[in-house]
Amino acid sequence: MQLTAAVSFLTILQEESVSVHTYAHSFLQVILLHLEHRDAGVSNAWLETLLSVIEVLPKETLRHEILNPLVSKAQLSQTVQSRLVSCKILGKLTNKFDAHTIKREILPLVKSLCQDVEYEVRSCMCRQLENIAQGIGTELTKSVVLPELIELSRDEGSSVRLAAFETLVNLLDVFDTDDRSQTILPLVKSFCEKSFKADESILISLSFHLGKLCHGLYGIFTPDQHLRFLEFYKKLCTLGLQQENGHKENQIPPQILEQEKKYISVRKNCAYNFPAMIVFVDPKNFHMELYSTFFCLCHDPEVPVRYTIAICFYEVSKLLNSGVYLIHKELITLLQDESLEVLDALIDHLPEILELMSTGGESSVQENKLSSLPDLIPALTAAEQRAAASLKWRTHEKLLQKYACLPHIISSDQIYYRFLQRMFTIMMTNNVLPVQKAASRTLCIFLRYNRKQEQRHEVIQKLIEQLGQGKSYWNRLRFLDTCEFIIEIFSKSFFCKYFFLPAIELTHDPVANVRMKLCCLLPKVKSTLKIPADKHLLQQLEMCVRKLLCQEKDKDVLAIVKRTVLELDRMEMSMDAVSTHLTLC
Repeated sequence: MQLTAAVSFLTILQEESVSVHTYAHSFLQVILLHLEHRDAGVSNAWLETLLSVIEVLPKETLRHEILNPLVSKAQLSQTVQSRLVSCKILGKLTNKFDAHTIKREILPLVKSLCQDVEYEVRSCMCRQLENIAQGIGTELTKSVVLPELIELSRDEGSSVRLAAFETLVNLLDVFDTDDRSQTILPLVKSFCEKSFKADESILISLSFHLGKLCHGLYGIFTPDQHLRFLEFYKKLCTLGLQQENGHKENQIPPQILEQEKKYISVRKNCAYNFPAMIVFVDPKNFHMELYSTFFCLCHDPEVPVRYTIAICFYEVSKLLNSGVYLIHKELITLLQDESLEVLDALIDHLPEILELMSTGGESSVQENKLSSLPDLIPALTAAEQRAAASLKWRTHEKLLQKYACLPHIISSDQIYYRFLQRMFTIMMTNNVLPVQKAASRTLCIFLRYNRKQEQRHEVIQKLIEQLGQGKSYWNRLRFLDTCEFIIEIFSKSFFCKYFFLPAIELTHDPVANVRMKLCCLLPKVKSTLKIPADKHLLQQLEMCVRKLLCQEKDKDVLAIVKRTVLELDRMEMSMDAVSTHLTLC
């Protein structure tokens, strides 16, 4: 009931059902009354509503109804819950008042809560310091917020130290070079050292924020500090891999399992930050400084780590630029990964990665296309077969769609002998329609870029004979899908020359679904015709449509035929260039 009321009050505010003045008069006291409800879920719901209300209330209302009562609500004599609520409200109020009011009325409360006897309150207030810093400006942040953060970073409570560290990282841009080099950097160094020795709780956060730290402290490190930070990162990348626990998998103690999960999270975060570390060392130093680490991340025993590095692979490739050839083996490794999650992450940017691989190396483009990726084709075909054998058809569909880039990467002969027949097989045997359509479209693109007439003719004949004239109505439906892709990808004259007549022949198909699909396609088919050159084809089309109108027995097909006829009648015919010229003359 209380949760519903809190949500309703928030909805009234968001939809502006009443004026702000009426809202404050009618609802504000009710919201404030329920902030300390004994049920944490209810209390949080009312707090979220209040924080949204603060955004729209006028200053005077905020001062009298919210800020003034906070002076007593934030006192040690109040409950922990009351002080926690006060922390979050203060974080929101800072942006609503001028610097003088903040300095005189809000900052004393902030300082008091940062020094609260309860670690939950100190941690909560610490996490609001970022919002407060944005409201008070650089000078007050340096003189008030930074000293508090330094003190909180040495707190006895690990959650408080963690909050202080994360807030410092998020505020790096606020501080000048002197603050960063003389105050922040020593703190970061201390965090790094303690995280291994006595404060593992901060490891996950530290590993996650490494990229921000590298960016925020760029130019501050001495050569020795730079090297130490890099070595620290490398150590995190292999954390937990060197240890043997001596237990069988089903006998691992819970505390060991928990520690291993923590180490996996750390390595995953390191993978996430790998592109930032390339910038940190400079891409030209990648091979010497980071290649072995990249190799370890790509071969990590845990899927989440490999999945994350697969997501980052394109970014890494872009950063390496002409040095992208250095990670060719790792591309093959990830393509062959036993986990389809890893493959799925990698193929999101597979066309861009392959383009960089084929043009970014030191040898010429043509030489690259033919010789520098010898193990790529087996890896791609194996990846497709693994995806096909799984139940994850969306990954299979995506991979087939990405195959469309191959004409820009490898030769048409390689595509013809290694991929084309596979596309046919998928179209004719796979049971998942989106997968079949993906194979069909990719096959059309392969055909589009194949310049060998003999191979082209063979593919066209196969499409017509095995699909368009196939025994299975399912294959004939796929032929019509293929016709649609050909209209999209090829010239109009190409479609008319090879596929127009085989397509409209299906008006005689014994299966209603095929005739129905053809009827839906007829407007696109007609759009490929140019008058007067294709007048004979237009006559064939009109004859087929008339026959359907007169002879169609299926009521659903007939209804579509009638709609299609109206659409065909409204269409304007294209005139070929010769005809247009003659008309103008």
